[in-house]
Amino acid sequence: RNPGRLTHGGPLVQGMKVAITGDTRTPRDELTAKAAAAGLNMMSTVSRHTSALVTNAPGSTSAKAQRAAAEGVPTIDEATFLRLLQDVRPGTSHESATPPPRTTSAPTPATPEAPPAPAAPETASTARQAARPVQPAKALSGRRVLVVGGSHPRAAATRTRVTELGGAAAVNLSNSVTDVVALPGGDGDRRMPRIHSLGLPVHDEAWLYAPASAQPAERGTTPAHPAPLTLPRGGVTDLPVTQYTTTWTVTATWAHRTACEVDIVAFGLDGDEQVPGDEDFVFYGATETPGGTVALSADGPTEQSITIDAANLDPAVRKVVIAAAIDGTETFGTVGAIEITAAPGASEAPLAQATLDAATTERTMLLAEMYRRGPSWRLRAVGQGHDYALDDLSRAYGVDIEE
Repeated sequence: RNPGRLTHGGPLVQGMKVAITGDTRTPRDELTAKAAAAGLNMMSTVSRHTSALVTNAPGSTSAKAQRAAAEGVPTIDEATFLRLLQDVRPGTSHESATPPPRTTSAPTPATPEAPPAPAAPETASTARQAARPVQPAKALSGRRVLVVGGSHPRAAATRTRVTELGGAAAVNLSNSVTDVVALPGGDGDRRMPRIHSLGLPVHDEAWLYAPASAQPAERGTTPAHPAPLTLPRGGVTDLPVTQYTTTWTVTATWAHRTACEVDIVAFGLDGDEQVPGDEDFVFYGATETPGGTVALSADGPTEQSITIDAANLDPAVRKVVIAAAIDGTETFGTVGAIEITAAPGASEAPLAQATLDAATTERTMLLAEMYRRGPSWRLRAVGQGHDYALDDLSRAYGVDIEE
């Protein structure tokens, strides 16, 4: 773990995050290699989590030096850094466990017990069934509702209402849609002819305030898989990791818009909410981490997925944040809602789902985060938008972005 800032006259400690700016007498690559071999995390950017900045120019006006001054990061020169590298103190590993308390008395002999009955062997099917969260029944449980028409704020509020009632808010017209809510202007939606041809019931907003009076849509046979748990914005669910569910796929889908493109990205973060290295940033230009434990894939212009191999992630990675960014000057007010699903493996039925709306001016949006919780993992639906672009979001997580 990052032990924090370098103190005046104190030693370097393994896990400290150190950046270098300006010219050095020792070749930069050699200096970085020495520090990494000693157990330091050499960073290419400066943040509030940086332990020290190495510079031979105290009055430097570089971006790193200015950020260090703003954040109060201590600076040392190259000679001091080389001297401290000769005696780097041990740090605390991410995977270190608290040792059990030492007992001084002799243990009490245990009373013999009959051996427990052997448990039924776990199979892939039973593991997935145990992992599936249980959703309390609500007025729209089991329904998948598509909202058409209306302004962005009004459509977003309507989708939120669908979720509050236990339904899933769809963003595209698919075979799983059971109902349609038409807001003002919805009759002119290009999908309405197909909606009518499918015989889908079309409701106005009032239906969402008395949905129990509506009969379930008749859409043929019973679905092969139970409906996924619908998460509200900020909602959390456990994702148990067993021998059959060590890999999870988070998929994002959105309605097709020709005016802009949406990119899905992922950040593997340590306990300080920073990437351990730039290679822990997965995006369209680097679609997987070196070990392939976090990978990006695309299925057409409106669907992209992040696959996370939880069992083999670097122990330093405590959380994987999944975000969406718009390429260009458009905003999520144009794109509309993004739906995310989480499923075990690469082709299993989703266990959890959320539909997320940003406001009208955001260009990036945090969609979900998958984080360690004891031996298991949890998924949180975030839905937090930012006005700035992907470059600024990446820098906030410690990624070195070239100007």
